[in-house]
Amino acid sequence: MQQADVAAARPDHGRALVAGGLPDASDLAERWSDELSRRAVPTAGELRPLLDRLAAQIRESAVAEPFDPAVPAAAGRELIVARLTDPACLEISLRLLGAHLEPAADTAARVRRLAAVAGAFARGYTDATRHQVLGEHETITRAALEARETAERARWVSESRFTAMFDSAAVGIVIFDPDAASIEANDAAATMLGYTRAQLAGMGVEEFVSRADAPGIWAERRRLLEGSLDRLRLVQPVRRADDAEIWIDAVVTPLREPDGTAQLLVAVLSDVTDQLELQQRLEHQALHDPLTQLPNRSLFFERLSAAIDRDGADGARPGVCYLDLDGFKVVNDTLGHQSGDQLLQVLADRLRSALEPDGHLVARMGGDEFVVLVERSTDRAELEEVAGRALGTVRRPVRIDGRDIVISASVGVVRHDGELGPDELMQAADTTLYSAKHAGRGRYVYYDRERHRSDVRRFELSSQMPEALRRDDFVVVYQPLVRLADEQTVGVEALVRWQRPDGELLGPDRFIPLAEETGLVVPLGRRVLDEACRQGRIWADERPDRPLLVSVNVAARQIRESDLVADVAATLERHDWPAGQLQIELTESDLMGSPGRPLATLRELDRMGVRIAIDDFGTGYSNLAYLRHLPVHVLKLAGHFVAGSAERDDVILRTLISLASALDLEVTAEAVETREQAARLREYGCANAQGWYYAPAVVPGRIPDLIGDPFLRDL
Repeated sequence: MQQADVAAARPDHGRALVAGGLPDASDLAERWSDELSRRAVPTAGELRPLLDRLAAQIRESAVAEPFDPAVPAAAGRELIVARLTDPACLEISLRLLGAHLEPAADTAARVRRLAAVAGAFARGYTDATRHQVLGEHETITRAALEARETAERARWVSESRFTAMFDSAAVGIVIFDPDAASIEANDAAATMLGYTRAQLAGMGVEEFVSRADAPGIWAERRRLLEGSLDRLRLVQPVRRADDAEIWIDAVVTPLREPDGTAQLLVAVLSDVTDQLELQQRLEHQALHDPLTQLPNRSLFFERLSAAIDRDGADGARPGVCYLDLDGFKVVNDTLGHQSGDQLLQVLADRLRSALEPDGHLVARMGGDEFVVLVERSTDRAELEEVAGRALGTVRRPVRIDGRDIVISASVGVVRHDGELGPDELMQAADTTLYSAKHAGRGRYVYYDRERHRSDVRRFELSSQMPEALRRDDFVVVYQPLVRLADEQTVGVEALVRWQRPDGELLGPDRFIPLAEETGLVVPLGRRVLDEACRQGRIWADERPDRPLLVSVNVAARQIRESDLVADVAATLERHDWPAGQLQIELTESDLMGSPGRPLATLRELDRMGVRIAIDDFGTGYSNLAYLRHLPVHVLKLAGHFVAGSAERDDVILRTLISLASALDLEVTAEAVETREQAARLREYGCANAQGWYYAPAVVPGRIPDLIGDPFLRDL
């Protein structure tokens, strides 16, 4: 009885199928692969190896005894593993398995075996499907939980970070509703504004930036909230709790919700008060003179340009008064630069007090130069009145270190003519200023266009002289000195000319004054001296029987600023030229107006044997008595004595020659132009003459001809 119960509990798997009645497993695999590939992700080529193996395993389980249901069940599971999860795949598989095994199921017991194989296969397939679904569900559930946990953690971290950043940030951060009285601020913002965070929580942003004071900023509020404006940058003054004004630099952005809308704004604040104050100080320093605190050149030209641009149709035009102190260098040299600086400061304050109340700008251009800008002048008289007030202001004594310092100024006055730019206007003022200097100082001179053009030309020549000297553009020509007794050429005067690259030949009256002003007369004079002695040696070698005296002009600056004695000695030695055949000419004003070193230099030249001549006698002091104490050998009478035709002129000429002879001075007359003048000079005892009556200044190659005939005319 017990055995029967056990047998009844066992599943009836039927009898094994007869292998000889079954088709080959490859036939099943081929049909199986073909039909499944139409439904499945894998291709037929990918499925065939799997299905060949599964078909063989299922066939073996069907003919095996005893039957093991795990084999077909495993085959079913492998289909799921191979991603054959479409329910139709199970249906196809069962149909093909039944068709493949059916020919061998010829008895009821074998039919049960076929059913057991199909059932085990289906059970393995469905179990695998169930496990797969459960696994995927578990994976999804786990992933969802992890994602939620991650999101919560990220949100917590983000909020923690934001809170930490918000609370500890060095810059001020405020979150606010622009339409409500609520400001959430961090500690830095609260400290910056002078309130507690609790106080700010009950305040509105309009209490710091009002709509009336900053309508443009409030107009951008809607654009920020709507999203058409990403951010707003502003630099704005605000009032602290203690009523002090500070400047803040704020960057305002919308604080958007997940749906993209925004009701709150967040602003990052920086206190830039110190930076702006520093910037203002630097800008002031850049535009003002550090000594006098007056506007400097940059600010002056900025204001001048603006005034010229505003030049109105009502006739009002800008004008300038360019002022330079007279003799300021003497103050610095005698009292020291500190006293000079104090003088400049006092005069700057006085000029500012006298002229700025009327709307005029007083600026310092540098050194001892000031300029007054009259932005709207109706006529010349208004500018001259300003210049006169400036001169009167400067003339008032200034007491420094117990001394009363009195100084004057020269002023160049220019009114805009509607055409000049700022630079040209100031150039005109500069040249006009120096015209005032040359006119005697302590005065103003109004701009004259023709005089300005002449001055500009002079300045151009002055700037071109150094390069001309380097290129050796200066040439030396020679005018014969004729002995009146027998009208023979006994010497030449070396005269310098400037041969410009454009072919223009300039006489000494055009450039020698400029050379004296700039100091270029020293190297130029040295070159003329060298060239004259070199040429004298050439003539002496050509006509040893008729040695010529070479006379060279020397300026007082050459004596003061160079070692003229050494230059002369070196030149004489270099060209083997006798000292007695060299004559140095100085004007009467240079000689008598420069005591000290010039006199010592002339005495040293006299000891060397060099002849000394006073040039243009009669244009200066005309002090014959003073000449007794000077090492002078020759007196050259100025041309106006010779040209005079009145009886009084003749008496003066005769007297001068007589007195010079009494002092043992040889007399040479300049600018002799007629036979009558030469005859009269010879009658009065004049020794030598030069002038166009005999010959003009000529190139060196013509001098040998003039030695024989000073009246040569084809020159």
